[in-house]
Amino acid sequence: MGNASGKATEGFLPADFTHSVSGVHYKIDQEQGRVWLHFDRDDPARLLSGKRELRYFIGSGKRGRTYLFEERGYWFEAPINWYGKKQLWDMAPNYQSAKEMPLTLPVDPGCLHCHASSVAPSLPGARNHFATAPFAQDGITCEACHGDGASHVATNGKSAMLNPDRLDPIRRDSVCLNCHLEGQVAVNRIGRQPNDFKPGDNLFDFTVFFIYSGEVGSGGRATSQWEALLKSECMKRSNGRMGCTTCHDPHGSPGAGQRVAFYRLKCLQCHNSAGFTQNHHPEEQDCTACHMARPPSNDIAHEQLTDHWIRKRVNQERLPLAASGELVTVGGIPASERELGLAYAQMAARGDSHADAKAKELLRHSEKANSAQDDTELHSELGFLEQVDGDTKDAVTEYDEALQADPFDALADGNLAVIDAKQHRLGEALRRWRMVFDHDPSQLAAGMNLAISECSEGEKAEALNTLDDILVFSPDDGRARGFSEEIETGKEQCTGR
Repeated sequence: MGNASGKATEGFLPADFTHSVSGVHYKIDQEQGRVWLHFDRDDPARLLSGKRELRYFIGSGKRGRTYLFEERGYWFEAPINWYGKKQLWDMAPNYQSAKEMPLTLPVDPGCLHCHASSVAPSLPGARNHFATAPFAQDGITCEACHGDGASHVATNGKSAMLNPDRLDPIRRDSVCLNCHLEGQVAVNRIGRQPNDFKPGDNLFDFTVFFIYSGEVGSGGRATSQWEALLKSECMKRSNGRMGCTTCHDPHGSPGAGQRVAFYRLKCLQCHNSAGFTQNHHPEEQDCTACHMARPPSNDIAHEQLTDHWIRKRVNQERLPLAASGELVTVGGIPASERELGLAYAQMAARGDSHADAKAKELLRHSEKANSAQDDTELHSELGFLEQVDGDTKDAVTEYDEALQADPFDALADGNLAVIDAKQHRLGEALRRWRMVFDHDPSQLAAGMNLAISECSEGEKAEALNTLDDILVFSPDDGRARGFSEEIETGKEQCTGR
């Protein structure tokens, strides 16, 4: 954990590979004490060439590593990752099939807090916009698990820091689950953010995690070990005694030569009846070989997951990843209608056709039953669901409520602009798209809509400037490049109405 992040020069790993789908060649090298990502494509119809300075690395390299770069104060992840298990470079997760280079993968405090310490808050308007560096301390420090160390230091160690193993089970496990729990979807409690969590807190007072009720084990997700562990007889029969640190030492991992013996001893802490060690498959000392399969992950390429269901005679086949069904909370944690509605809304956005109606029903009921005046997320998600179903009037009402609570809500402002444009209020649409894109240049759809609208209003220079900005942040955006060429060659006149 101490090596989970740092300066790019300290975590330099050279890269040189070509992504076959997009045809982009990537290279990472060092030049005069600085680390650079180079990208190019020699296809005459889609020429591409450029580079970005990589400032920080994320990931120890044992499982993976990527890098962060900055553009005009906005921070992004590199589009390529190092996959430690397979010892190879490839595209970032979910981008193996990308036909264009994804160079606008935003970095926000929510993803940084599991890899770095003293993470900076985002500036208003964009989650990946920071006043200075995105974090002040490399790696995960002692305080991430043991709490504030000021008193410990001031008393020369006489004031003890928090020991997670002395907490009640849910608060003990929360220290690990703060970074090692995924679920199908996570919903923050109203008024709470994951970064507010401190060791000793109950994680589920901040965030609720949902899975589909019919999932098998971990559902094939790479960071869902606890969900599977909850189903295991080992966990059920421990009455809360078993937790993450029962088997895992957070301060270090056994070497390859010690791994089998190390984890076998963990099993024998409970499975220690007379004759067990002599009679239970003495020819196989590795308990995990039979009881903890390592199938491929469904959500991270080139990665395996260790199935913590701890069953008998399991195989190495990929676990099915549920895509629809009834959502339930991980661990049976109580959830409100609002939280369940937001979970269904997120699953609807991912393609679960059955989730749309459930989300709307729950969110509407929650809105009526509770004061949702300042609940930006509820209004924004409900507005989107109304808009998709053609209920424009109700969608506008919800988006307006969302923007009253958060004037920088890009989803609400951007979608209101779409409604304005369809209702021939192009001036208002332009204002909204310009605000969204100015505050967050990774909102490429808003930027493209802005350029098209500027051109249709006869604002040729403004349209070209907007397209130039899009191509600064996303130089492989074929639509922006093509539209810019049409304007430059006169094929698109931008004559206005």
